[in-house]
Amino acid sequence: MAASYVIRGRILPSGSPVELWIRDGIISLEPVADAEIVAEDGWILPGLVDAHCHVGIKYGGGHEDLPGAIAQAEIERDVGALLLRDAGSPVDTRELDHHPDLPRIIRAGRHIASPKRYIPGLAIDIEDESQLPEAVAQQARMGDGWVKLVGDWIDRSVGDLRPLWDEKILRTAIDAAHAEGARVTAHVFGEDALPGLIEAGIDCIEHGTGLTDETIASMVSHGTALVPTLINIETFPGIAASATKYPVYARHMRELHGRVAETIGRAHDAGVPIYAGTDAGGSIRHGRIADEVDALTRIGMNATEALGAACWSARSWLGWPGIEHGAPADLLVYSDDPRTGPDVLSTPDVIVLRGVPRRSR
Repeated sequence: MAASYVIRGRILPSGSPVELWIRDGIISLEPVADAEIVAEDGWILPGLVDAHCHVGIKYGGGHEDLPGAIAQAEIERDVGALLLRDAGSPVDTRELDHHPDLPRIIRAGRHIASPKRYIPGLAIDIEDESQLPEAVAQQARMGDGWVKLVGDWIDRSVGDLRPLWDEKILRTAIDAAHAEGARVTAHVFGEDALPGLIEAGIDCIEHGTGLTDETIASMVSHGTALVPTLINIETFPGIAASATKYPVYARHMRELHGRVAETIGRAHDAGVPIYAGTDAGGSIRHGRIADEVDALTRIGMNATEALGAACWSARSWLGWPGIEHGAPADLLVYSDDPRTGPDVLSTPDVIVLRGVPRRSR
């Protein structure tokens, strides 16, 4: 029989005192006999969420092998990120589901792009955009309820960001994903791709640095979510510096970077649902969800709201329970209030994953 545990402390966001029992990997709000005490006091959270993560893409670029993907997932686990929305990976990471000591992963399958309009080797390239709906349906069947489109990328023939897809085909493709029970998200840096994606019924926008008052209002009207990946936007000046052949694109990227706090702040003020994602993999190291939460406080979120964007609010959005009777026991315990800053948030005292406690320090 599996061991049973009890945790006592204050639950966030309410701060109310609580006793949580764990039996067979499940949370119980009713006492369980012979439970081992894990913590007598502390701040208790459901496991953190990185809502934009890439397990399987190497830092610096390229594909990870299975041991490398496992190592990336371990890094996320050790900072308390126990639920990852993998927003596109070139490798099949489903083997990681058989490792009970690794975070749970919600996969979006492969990125979908058109030839020469994304990072080489990462996406499925669609030569004829009429094939997009079937490609989307296929990735929906292979993923865990999400599909990832590349909405815009540099078009070297014009030297700037441009949309990849016709607005009419986008609507058909998104409808195809919804028919499969999947939601759709899209990588978008610039302004021009946003109206077509939002009006076509897309469920989420990644990055969103090109949002305007008009597209923000449209997102609110459609209930479209935003994962701004703020720590990834910090790489824009470096991207611009490397794009000497494309001065218009370089200037555009610098402009998007320069106004990102104002842009995402206006989206927040307007009521766009915002969730925390790091874009880990490629140019961002894994294990930085606490930095993304901290960045969200600089666009207008208070500390509790920013933490919720990487915790209870994100879990609800993704269809995963938090701390409730009968939920999987994926929990974090902190001796200090995790809202006080990234150093505290990234170092939980106790991590409970699938009902098994482990001390992180």
